Amino acid sequence: MTQPPAASRPPFSYGPPRRNMTLVEGSTFCISEPGGDIRPGCEQGLFVRDTRVLSRWELTVDGSAPLPLTAQQARPYSAVFLSRIPPPSGRGDSTLLVERSRYVGEGMREDVTIRNTGPSPVTCALALATDADFADLFEVKDGRPRPQAAASATGNSKLRFACRIGGRHHELLINGDERPTVADRVMAWRAAIPAHGQWTTSIEVVPATDGVTMKLRHPRGQAVEHAIPARLLREWRQRGPQLRTADHDLAATLERSLEDLGALRIFDPEHPERPVVAAGAPWFMTLFGRDSLLTSWMLLSWDAGLAVGTLQTLAARQGRAADPASEEEPGKILHEVRFGRATLALGGRSAYYGTADATPLFVMLLGELHRWGGHDTEVRALLPHADRALDWIERYGDADGDGFVEYARKTERGLVNQGWKDSFDGVNFADGRMAEPPIALAEVQGYTYAAYRARARIARESGDGAGAARWDAKADHLKKAFNDAYWLPGRGWFAVALDRAKEPVDALTSNIGHCLWTGIIDDDKAAHVAAHLLSGDMFSGWGIRTLAASMAAYNPMSYHNGSVWPHDNALCLAGLMRYGFTGPAQRVAEAVLDAARHFGHRLPELFCGFPRADYPAPIPYPTSCSPQAWAAAAPLQILHSLLRFTPDLAAARAWCAPAIPRRYLPVQVSNLQFGKSRLTMNIHEDRWDLTGLDNTGITLIRTPPPAW
Repeated sequence: MTQPPAASRPPFSYGPPRRNMTLVEGSTFCISEPGGDIRPGCEQGLFVRDTRVLSRWELTVDGSAPLPLTAQQARPYSAVFLSRIPPPSGRGDSTLLVERSRYVGEGMREDVTIRNTGPSPVTCALALATDADFADLFEVKDGRPRPQAAASATGNSKLRFACRIGGRHHELLINGDERPTVADRVMAWRAAIPAHGQWTTSIEVVPATDGVTMKLRHPRGQAVEHAIPARLLREWRQRGPQLRTADHDLAATLERSLEDLGALRIFDPEHPERPVVAAGAPWFMTLFGRDSLLTSWMLLSWDAGLAVGTLQTLAARQGRAADPASEEEPGKILHEVRFGRATLALGGRSAYYGTADATPLFVMLLGELHRWGGHDTEVRALLPHADRALDWIERYGDADGDGFVEYARKTERGLVNQGWKDSFDGVNFADGRMAEPPIALAEVQGYTYAAYRARARIARESGDGAGAARWDAKADHLKKAFNDAYWLPGRGWFAVALDRAKEPVDALTSNIGHCLWTGIIDDDKAAHVAAHLLSGDMFSGWGIRTLAASMAAYNPMSYHNGSVWPHDNALCLAGLMRYGFTGPAQRVAEAVLDAARHFGHRLPELFCGFPRADYPAPIPYPTSCSPQAWAAAAPLQILHSLLRFTPDLAAARAWCAPAIPRRYLPVQVSNLQFGKSRLTMNIHEDRWDLTGLDNTGITLIRTPPPAW
């Protein structure tokens, strides 16, 4: 029933060898074979700040590759790869075990140990074949080959790669213990291993750009538990939720989520106090506006620092000028940031602004941060940025003045669709026709409505009655217009969008669940929406599909047209709870958490939307990101929704009415953040209590929270 303490937890094991293993730390990630090798000519490699700095890393012993046994991952940034060396005769049991302990972060460190379990000493030759191409992330993703960099041996048994690309000088230095010989991009050792003994070497891989060498996060000679990533992860875990539950899978899923989110955080050296979260490995290890804002929202009840850092970082890059190449506009919040040559894919700028939803989400998150309290100074400093964002909504987001925010890309390099379903075919009619831009997405109107409400609440609580009335009036007007224009009375659901002709795009999608979450849906229509979300058409048994099975474009193996996304389900669940549909919300929660068990308790970005009745486990989507930020945050948002705990610090009130499914009870949740306080909730079948509000002056109301 009890989650074991961090120090005593066994490492996460990946079981049978998989196609690839991914390690993550900040903006560094490494993709390798299950045995640890990085093979040339594929999507594997060590990537640092959107550049592949290592394209080959293959170990042989006496001329043969060790045979993989298993890979174990104790932390998202480290793994141990275990292999055996077959006996020379090919008969009998192996007596040589190869242990490769890998740690990533601004480069890589690998400790290679050969263990001799036999009664006789052994001498063997190790060779590590390496290469570097300094390929841009998009070159690797698209399969565009780059020539290998020039290699040279330097003093003290070091191997150096160097090349100049696009006016920048890239280097990679590989340095190993035990005095290896270096020739032809290969480091080699002669290892003498005593009976029942071992031999070890430690190897560092350190990149540099334009003469600036990165500072390795796990340098040789330093105990890994004292390295910066380990310390940051411990501190992060101590601030996160502490859970005791009768259900092992729920505990393991939350633990995995926290580990991954801790590793996905990025710290700007110029502003180390502003953490943000990378969107996900392998292709999105950078700041994304929408992803980072929604992830921060989902974590707000456990750690408000990520929301503060995300808002401050996005505010610093808020649009200032109109630039069609990057789709920047005054007040607009960016879509993504890239480093190095990856900026060429974004109109030559490090930031690309082609998104319709990040700007209202920015204001929404600021309002929610204000409601949870404890960050008044930061909220006041960010308020001008929120007002600039709202000005963008009215001047640029609603370009045709019809009252709805729409998008149409301004460059051929830009995204065709600019909501969260941003694949080229992500917005379509029930008959399969793709919508033509400008497109006004339903959920973007919901986000805008919630942004107006958030700004009104901040104004009201700061004594600005006129401002509050003005923003509330805008919200009221938008809500009425939305329910008039998007509701399909003959179908019983809302259109996913309006197209360029203002025709409702009539497909049944999960986007309408986001509209429940934001509160833009009229009460008399909410029950119809909830029923559709939980219908056999939409609900797979593992979660709510992105597109109903009855739609012409439905494909359970598609990216956005029939798949199941955990973060999408978490927001739909929150919307169901908001309108009082507790049973359906619990059903979604159990489905998604059941799916997590089949993915080693790590929810992927998405999985296929096949019915649960057809297969005993959810079917993976082949190129799904994992770990991925908002997928990792989804279980935390689900737990928060089930707790039904909502504060209003300015009014000195908090509402709470837990609705945890019986299978997870009893549950104890500690470290729930509320202003400067940390709360603990104990929930049983017949009772619950909340401690930590003593002497705070907060009134606890034991009813479901009102709509905000």
